Amino acid sequence: MTLAHFGEFFKLLPARGDSPDSWTVNFAARLQQALEEARPHREKAAELFTQAKALEDEWRERRKAKAVNESELAAREEKWKAVEREARESLAKGEAIEDAVYDLKAVNPNRASEQDTRTPTQLLDFIADKGREADAALSKLQALITQAESR
Repeated sequence: MTLAHFGEFFKLLPARGDSPDSWTVNFAARLQQALEEARPHREKAAELFTQAKALEDEWRERRKAKAVNESELAAREEKWKAVEREARESLAKGEAIEDAVYDLKAVNPNRASEQDTRTPTQLLDFIADKGREADAALSKLQALITQAESR
């Protein structure tokens, strides 16, 4: 890119103006929205971590008391670890939502997305046509090389 590519940007910069190719992002609004979307996941995680801690404490007490057989103890441990795993997954979902706020890649919100509406058959026909074009070009090149070598 050259300095000429930034002409519109420098013209709009003092007023923080927007155009079809230059836009601003309201970071504070994005952050607030993400925090709201992440809240239920974080609350669920906190609740599950509390449950997991209670299950772990219960498991430790029973293990110390040796009042429970090994299979029951193993089942309690598995339940505690499953709840803890679910809590970590919920927390990770909330964090992923919040972290996405900081992904400021240059995706123009003003540009309409172009979607390919061709059917699979049309796509296969297109690929076959391009293959024939490539074969024809290779044949021409081979003929030119053969001609040049025979001289």
